[in-house]
Amino acid sequence: MTRNIAFILLASSLTFSRPVAAADEDYFPPPDAAGGWRTCDDPAQVLRVAGLNVQKLDRAFKYASRSSQHGGLLVARHGWLAYEKYYGRGNREAIPAMASCGKALVSIACGIMLAEKHDLFPDGLDQKVFTEKYLPEAFPLDDPRKAGITLGQLLTMAAGLHGEGSNPGFVNFEPSVPLEPVKSAGLGQDMDALRTPLWTNPGEGYSYASASPHVASIVLRHVVGKELEAYVDERLAKPMGWGQWGYAHHGPHTPGGGDCAIRSTDALRFCYMLLHHGKWGKQQLAPAAYVEACGKPSPFQKHAPFSLMFEVNADGHVAGAPRDAFFKSGGGGFGICVVPSLDLVIYKMAGSDRQYDPAFNGQPQNYKYDGSRDQWKPAARSQFSDGPIGTDDGVRRVLEMVVAAAE
Repeated sequence: MTRNIAFILLASSLTFSRPVAAADEDYFPPPDAAGGWRTCDDPAQVLRVAGLNVQKLDRAFKYASRSSQHGGLLVARHGWLAYEKYYGRGNREAIPAMASCGKALVSIACGIMLAEKHDLFPDGLDQKVFTEKYLPEAFPLDDPRKAGITLGQLLTMAAGLHGEGSNPGFVNFEPSVPLEPVKSAGLGQDMDALRTPLWTNPGEGYSYASASPHVASIVLRHVVGKELEAYVDERLAKPMGWGQWGYAHHGPHTPGGGDCAIRSTDALRFCYMLLHHGKWGKQQLAPAAYVEACGKPSPFQKHAPFSLMFEVNADGHVAGAPRDAFFKSGGGGFGICVVPSLDLVIYKMAGSDRQYDPAFNGQPQNYKYDGSRDQWKPAARSQFSDGPIGTDDGVRRVLEMVVAAAE
């Protein structure tokens, strides 16, 4: 299938649940240094302009505060930052490592790459990438089946790569294959990802493997000629006016598997850009068709409700959220959520001491912390772990509770 046909088919299958209200189309928050988001603080005003019940949002915040040592909750609706509250080390000026939320950046960056370098990807997301053109360091292949892995499979956890830890392998939404933990081969950041063993043939199952987005980031690095971090900074962070941000680096290259470190209001800007179909102001930062595909079931992943690095709710497994909701969770309780039908975006800030430590996340801590959460202990993990594809430390429940506040 040629790239043009692939994208025509993709675009033809996309429908928006509802258009963003015309009054909101022209509003995009300036950088925080230039005034930032428009806000409303009085509960009556929040209800009037954002259609949100503050008492219900307070209950969602209380629940969130039980799910992680540090964090906060930010909610924007109809272009208004209607709720912003923190606990522990959570702060607007905090820049914690957000674990797997960083996988969402890899996905959107790859969508931008496909549009900018379309001549190099004649098959679009169907492009097989374990070739000497895209991944020369992978040769000779340690498993000949890897020659069949496509970019779309990498970005939907359908490549067949073995998940980290004891994550199970899913087939047709059932945890059919218990996977034993795989130890690092000690080959370095890139080669460990490229040499991750296959637990199934490409496309024949789902396992949450951070090696998949990192391999996609290696492809991007070769194609665009720069690190993922530099590409995201140029194509997304600067146009949206992010403040200080970066990655918690664990090797010489940007970790495609996660650990971006972004200020809370900028994480919400990222969600708001997705809500506006990749648009920011008059700029189309990411292809609208690709962004819309992030929130829909993917033809590349038929075994779990996981699209292009986002969990999707088309099957209604998050019962209290609309079926067009899509989100990405990250270890420690982080979550970025987009609900197009409600014109709503959510950032569940979270994390442990380590994720806020400048020695780990590589970012400054230019604010005071009162020590209030030093003795915090997690509740029974089962309270905050649900869903068909692993734990999320309360993200799904917070999504439901915020949605319940929309009136």
